[in-house]
Amino acid sequence: MARSAGVLLSITSLPSPYGIGTIGKEAREFADFLKKAGQSVWQILPVGPTSYGDSPYQSFSTYAGNPYLIDLDTLCEEGLVTKAQIEGFDWGSNDGEVDYEKIYNSRFKVLRIAFENFKTRDQKKYRSFVRRNNKWLKNYALYMAVKSSFNMVSWTEWPDDIKMREETAVRRYERKLRNDINFWKFVQFKFYEQWESFRAYVNGLGIKILGDMPIYVAMDSADTWANPELFQLYDDGDPIAVAGCPPDYFSATGQLWGNPLYDWDYLEQTDYEWWFERVKAASKLYDITRIDHFRAFASYYSIPYPAENAINGEWVEGPRIKFFEMMEEAVGKFDIVAEDLGTLTPDVTELMEQTGYPGMKVLEFAFDSSEDNDYLPHNYTENCVVYTGTHDNDTVMGWLETADPKDIDYARTYCKMSPDEPFNWGLIRTAYQSLANMAVVPMQDILGLGKEGRMNTPSTLGGNWTWRLDKAALTDELAEKLYRMSADSGRLED
Repeated sequence: MARSAGVLLSITSLPSPYGIGTIGKEAREFADFLKKAGQSVWQILPVGPTSYGDSPYQSFSTYAGNPYLIDLDTLCEEGLVTKAQIEGFDWGSNDGEVDYEKIYNSRFKVLRIAFENFKTRDQKKYRSFVRRNNKWLKNYALYMAVKSSFNMVSWTEWPDDIKMREETAVRRYERKLRNDINFWKFVQFKFYEQWESFRAYVNGLGIKILGDMPIYVAMDSADTWANPELFQLYDDGDPIAVAGCPPDYFSATGQLWGNPLYDWDYLEQTDYEWWFERVKAASKLYDITRIDHFRAFASYYSIPYPAENAINGEWVEGPRIKFFEMMEEAVGKFDIVAEDLGTLTPDVTELMEQTGYPGMKVLEFAFDSSEDNDYLPHNYTENCVVYTGTHDNDTVMGWLETADPKDIDYARTYCKMSPDEPFNWGLIRTAYQSLANMAVVPMQDILGLGKEGRMNTPSTLGGNWTWRLDKAALTDELAEKLYRMSADSGRLED
């Protein structure tokens, strides 16, 4: 991993006329800004279709792309919808926030119009896409069609025959919902077609996409419904135990994520085939893949189901290094960043050393004035990625409002901030000047935003994942400042 600098910005946070960021014109303009600013990495959040709560870490599919990210203007250019049709829907009135309810109520109506018009077009590329992706796409499209027919309730609440995927029921729903199934396949065709163009543009500027792969899949997903044998589930489909993490910096009662846990014994018997196919899919979307909650490969937190919080879980041994040795044989080598945040036990440290993957360092965790810690830059090696904060942290300026005054004073002293240096730029400069091979800064921290720019507050529902970028903020002066800082810290890539 070469010495480099990058920006963390969810695609949903980009400006657009239609309520949410997409992989269209504004995404290319943001990539142009990154190039001008001397950045060579664009880190994004997961791009799967989101479910209740709108979290990109709780997706209906580990393979499918988010329909919200499809660029509607591109569909206009292709003649699949008209500008007047798109503008006839309500996309929300606040350019600074995503109104997910309005997006949900409008987006699929536009995509349905495009689908109906597409039926008269040449189907050659579409049919080829369906053939190449048949295994996951067939399950996902059926799952979404059935789910839509039952008013979007979880598959665990479906009638028993289709819930348990009885063969006669599957065939019956395939016949009954044929048009809807084809619609969901069309949506994925358009997502991947646009993604290929988007990624080619970004890569053409010399910028790599650092994508995010959640370690777990959602309980309410095509993956769990179509592959129940891969997970710790009872015969009726209910989970035996679910994922989360114990009490920590973010929550006194821990985080109850609710994802089904893997049956690692079964997966090992199948040579981890399902997992390795998933990794291959991620490598086709991204240039670098960040594996979320990497520590669960060493040991994972198991919370008995049902539970009100994550206090009563226990740590269980994961697949460890054998998984990664077999993965390299099956998939080959590709660039990975391991999210290794939190209290690291010896087994996690050992796994990080064995894989050699770069881990993560977060400056917001560094300045506890009561003790030295691994997040302080003088403890870094080159083989890591340093952040001012992540999507789960408050912004740097938001942290400044609530942190202990002693910690703030320590940060100012440690980072050698002059009295007139803005706090956010002092931390960015410290990240850039550190030994870490890669420095990634959330766009909100570059803009010096306060709590209004926070992307997510863990263990809360509602009000998350909504922040959007003001296009006017991407000035030449800001690009020049980042470029200069990248140059001065040796982070400009050839």
